[in-house]
Amino acid sequence: MQHMIFDAHLHIIDPAFPLVSNDGFLPDAFTVDDYVGQTAALGVGGGAVVSGSFQSFDQSYLITALAALGPTFVGVTQVPYTISDEDLLLLAGHGIRAVRFNLRRGGSETSEHLIDFANRIYDLLGWHIEIYADCKSLADFSDRLCRLPAVSIDHLGLSKEGLPVLYQLAESGARVKATGFGRVDFAVSQAIRRLFEINPDALMFGTDLPSTRSPRAFNPVDIEIIGNALGDTATKKVLWDNAAAFYRLGV
Repeated sequence: MQHMIFDAHLHIIDPAFPLVSNDGFLPDAFTVDDYVGQTAALGVGGGAVVSGSFQSFDQSYLITALAALGPTFVGVTQVPYTISDEDLLLLAGHGIRAVRFNLRRGGSETSEHLIDFANRIYDLLGWHIEIYADCKSLADFSDRLCRLPAVSIDHLGLSKEGLPVLYQLAESGARVKATGFGRVDFAVSQAIRRLFEINPDALMFGTDLPSTRSPRAFNPVDIEIIGNALGDTATKKVLWDNAAAFYRLGV
């Protein structure tokens, strides 16, 4: 049975807008038209456009992409912690729902401001933060992360060594993106089952398109992996319900 999908993690890369080289890397273009074409058969009904390291603090590409994709798509941006409340409110008006801390690749605000900023944006707007990091690097930080009001972790936390931290975060209420299966070094099915047992609301599927710098790009079989691991009812939660609620779709 095919379920409607909220794609909780996708990137739009439009060379018409500023791009910043990251360790000498600049990604190939992946426009809104490219995304819509590549996902046409998947049943995507909404999603979250996530800012990459190579987009730094540029908002222009994101605002344009969200306008093109429509009201069921929201944005995850990168901003400096010095941004004013007024500017945050303006971004919220364009459908942005979260701030990303890219601790793995850079291009975002640094971790020293993460806790204070996470609380500020939640109190002001109900936004959450998203963390791209190997969860093993968050071990000394995890107790503070567990106390945050709303947080999600990218790409299943990336490493087998980081799974205990990931499970701790999920138990505290953190969301976890079932994305980037080609980026991890462990059995995805087993981790997904464990995360669903810990917190049925935690997992949110995403394509991670265009899978920039991933050893293996997204393949529709990744959706089957989730279905085979969890069964139909749970899969519906992971593919749509959890993310649509967390990103406050329609609010």
